[in-house]
Amino acid sequence: MDDFIDNLPAMDLMRSEKMTFVQLIIPVESAHRAVSYLGELGLLQFRDMNFDKSPFQRTFVNQVKRCAEMSRKLRFFKEQISKAGLIASTRLVMQPDLELEELEIQLAEHEHELNEMNSNSEKLRQSYNELLEFKMVLQKAGGFLVSNKTHSVSEERELDENIYSNDNYIETASLLEQEMRPGRSDQSSLRFISGIICKSKVLRFERMLFRATRGNMLFNQAPADEQIMDPLSTEMVEKMAFVVFFSGEQARTKILKICEAFGASCYPVPEDVTKQRQITREVSSRLVELETTLDAGIRHRNKALTSISFHLAKWMKMVRKEKAVFDTLNMLNFDVTKKCLVGEGWCPIFARTQIQEILQRATFDSSSQVGIIFHEMDATESPPTYFRTNSFTGAFQEIVDAYGVARYQEANPAVFTVITFPFLFAVMFGDWGHGICLLLGALVLIARESKLSTQKLGSMMEMLFGGRYILLLMSLFSIYCGLIYNEFFSVPYHIFGGSAYKCRDATCSDAHTAGLVKFRDPYPFGVDPSWRGSRSELPFLNSLKMKMSILLGVAQMNLGIVISYFNACFFRSSIDIRYQFVPQMIFLNSLFGYLSLLIIIKWCTGSQADLYHVMIYMFLSPTDDLVPWMLFPKPFILKKLHTERFQGRTYGILGTSEMDLDVEPDSARQQHEEFNFSEIFVHQMIHSIEFVLGAVSNTASYLRLWALSLAHSELSTVFYEKVLLLAWGYENFAIRLVGLAVFAFATAFILLMMETLSAFLHALRLHWVEFQNKFYHGDGYKFKPFSFATLAEDED
Repeated sequence: MDDFIDNLPAMDLMRSEKMTFVQLIIPVESAHRAVSYLGELGLLQFRDMNFDKSPFQRTFVNQVKRCAEMSRKLRFFKEQISKAGLIASTRLVMQPDLELEELEIQLAEHEHELNEMNSNSEKLRQSYNELLEFKMVLQKAGGFLVSNKTHSVSEERELDENIYSNDNYIETASLLEQEMRPGRSDQSSLRFISGIICKSKVLRFERMLFRATRGNMLFNQAPADEQIMDPLSTEMVEKMAFVVFFSGEQARTKILKICEAFGASCYPVPEDVTKQRQITREVSSRLVELETTLDAGIRHRNKALTSISFHLAKWMKMVRKEKAVFDTLNMLNFDVTKKCLVGEGWCPIFARTQIQEILQRATFDSSSQVGIIFHEMDATESPPTYFRTNSFTGAFQEIVDAYGVARYQEANPAVFTVITFPFLFAVMFGDWGHGICLLLGALVLIARESKLSTQKLGSMMEMLFGGRYILLLMSLFSIYCGLIYNEFFSVPYHIFGGSAYKCRDATCSDAHTAGLVKFRDPYPFGVDPSWRGSRSELPFLNSLKMKMSILLGVAQMNLGIVISYFNACFFRSSIDIRYQFVPQMIFLNSLFGYLSLLIIIKWCTGSQADLYHVMIYMFLSPTDDLVPWMLFPKPFILKKLHTERFQGRTYGILGTSEMDLDVEPDSARQQHEEFNFSEIFVHQMIHSIEFVLGAVSNTASYLRLWALSLAHSELSTVFYEKVLLLAWGYENFAIRLVGLAVFAFATAFILLMMETLSAFLHALRLHWVEFQNKFYHGDGYKFKPFSFATLAEDED
């Protein structure tokens, strides 16, 4: 038997790739190029030999900081391009390859140029906003100022009493000086302050003014005609122009402080209409000039950003690669005396030749006089697990890895999950009408695979796209099981011929209730349509699906135990075969294997025997000898083997070989581990008790196949009969349309979404708990090679 198993052809996905622990001794001058080439290959996982050092104590920390700074600048460019509303160019631009130092200089120049343009643009925008606000205040406040020619104080009111809080505005200074008067006749005359404030602050602003002046003021406001852009947030803000009339110097001081606190901008407005018009003309001409300048600056800035966008993707990719290379170099041990870097890691055995060729090419390209040394070593830790998957098998492998990564070289449940997972889902979801709906969705995702794979999808859509092939198989098996159940949106059809039953006589008008007799061979495939609507439909389908669930569960659990046998054969563990596989097979099949046999015999012979009493009598006299068989022998045999293997090795062998002297301090060598008998015994006891109790609970757990299948069928029947048929019984077209809409909504959101998710989760539980715990340890760790292909797009 062992020879037969050894001669079986290897299966890529059945067991993980064979790995080897290697050491690299790389001269300093070729280290960067060698690691970069290894990143392109992506088949070597480096081991961190400086785990005891902080990131700031490593050799290439300065290079990593430089790459991080360049990444920050590139992110700044990307934000500026996005803020400007430009689209990053996908056109290939011929540009010679840059060195990291040259790229660093270019990025610094571009950043300095952009910062200057942004600063100038902000200043111009601020001046433009101030002039625009001043123009609005002149337009709105002029209506509030009623000139009284007979009032003597009006000629003495001077423009300098009105506040102009913006020091940068100089253009209207000449007019202000013209309005100034040398003296005042009455300090308590009526004065006013005009300005503009955000619309959201007007109510609080007015309330505060009223309280501060104790009601001795008049507040007028009017909405501005245009919205003003906030230079910081670049959002359009609504403003309100206002004029506050007051009397007295003390009130003036309070109002100014309140304006400053609320962020209101105050502008001088003369009472003379002629001067208002003159200032308005000057402000308008200045606004036109500033608008032209702003447009020219935006065009120049967009031109610079467009030229950057042509190279942005290439630069970001280059910086990410360089940072990843230096991060990897920091994992190597730097030997100052030998001027080389020493690295260790894992690689698949099939990749050794490729790695050696790449290292030779790196040595040649870097013109190094010393070659890179690449040799295999022994290792104490378990190798990583690496499965070569594709777009089809990758999703099923992710389902298994979500439970736990396979131990090195143990049997991979994903091989069987490819078929068993969608099949058990279909057993619970069986309806070939619903299966066709799922199939259409899966075909759409697969047809648009090349387009969707390059887009950023939402979390839900990304999950559906990643599992498109799982959805495809689930839909195909759902159609298959739906044909067996003979359900198309809960309606049976005579697809494979006529029914095996007919009316007994002419008085049998209702063939669904009574008087049916069998007159020919059984229905060729699936459930006979005549069971639909009969009085015995529910008892028949209950019995059928319950027994079928037990058969499927016992078959899958036996498959798990058989896989544990192949694991034991692969690892040459005869103890697991004798004291684990054999008693487990006998225990499971003595109870539930026998039950499954009785179910098949009952189906074939039509016996009326009661299986419940048979199982009760079997549980009253179980096989008591199997539990000690699983519990006691294995721990004691393991202890005996360990004692014999390490007998006389307490002190070890004194050796002074060159191999012992040249061992690197961080190298992994075989070490003697202590044997903890109590831990082994407790683990074996837990495993034995778990199997014995789990044999019953796991078999009962497979009854969820029956329960969910029945629930799905009954829900579909309720929606069809109580919604669609009930609405179709009316002659009113609107009622029929509403019934059809409700039926479609219930089918799409309840049966196709909620029931799909429910069946998916239950199938997932059956594989993780009931199937995989028979053979799967799942305590390994993934093979994570240094690869540029796996670098995240948003990596810093």
